[in-house]
Amino acid sequence: MSQGAAIDTSAMARPRAGSVVLAIPTLNEEASIGNVVRGIPRDVVERIIVADGGSTDATVERARRAGADVIDAGRGYGRACFAAAKAAQRADILVFMDGDGADDPAAIVALVAPIQAGAFDFVIGSRARGVREPGSISWHQLAAGYLAGLGMRALYGIRYTDMCAFRAIRRDALLRLGMTEMTYGWNIEMQMRAASAGLRILEIPVPYRRRTGGTSKVAGSLRGTLSAAPRIVATFVRVAARKQVTDADVIRERGA
Repeated sequence: MSQGAAIDTSAMARPRAGSVVLAIPTLNEEASIGNVVRGIPRDVVERIIVADGGSTDATVERARRAGADVIDAGRGYGRACFAAAKAAQRADILVFMDGDGADDPAAIVALVAPIQAGAFDFVIGSRARGVREPGSISWHQLAAGYLAGLGMRALYGIRYTDMCAFRAIRRDALLRLGMTEMTYGWNIEMQMRAASAGLRILEIPVPYRRRTGGTSKVAGSLRGTLSAAPRIVATFVRVAARKQVTDADVIRERGA
């Protein structure tokens, strides 16, 4: 795996339990958010942060009533995720999941356990490899994840099969990645930067259900996917170009 702008992983092999904070970016998901928050295993998750992007329905009220801390993150999927990461100051491990009810909260245990054991730094769920409820995911979502995975494998030698939002990462590692994408390119940027930085990465199958509320902003339709695709592709190209520049600098230094 390319080391790119490497992060110091010398302290990452030490097993520790680590406090877990869950981040849920939301936008108009009043129908699902209450049940999502109430379904979180609180013996594993210390705090739930709902990072709201300006909902005009009852999302904020219902999230608070269910027991989440709600922050006003501003518009943008990545912006909401980053705001939650900054707000989770006492967290050792951050888990990201969507608020539409499609992710199974029981899988949080499987996502965080390898990090708590000190074996991995970044664990990502794969809907492509997991059990999928009929109608929960479209062919173009699976195809996009497969193609993105091929590109990242060519660049970094890491095998991804999905760009699933359901993932866990050490908070200190995430904050060192230099994330800049504040829209729908957030997920792929995190995966690319984690690989380039030499984080220990594990992909695990996760179950995926039909959403229980809200309207998908990207993946629920081919039109939505196509509207987000330019941002995701632009993010891929930008981060990949940075890797090529870094590799070229290393080659020049070795030749000096």
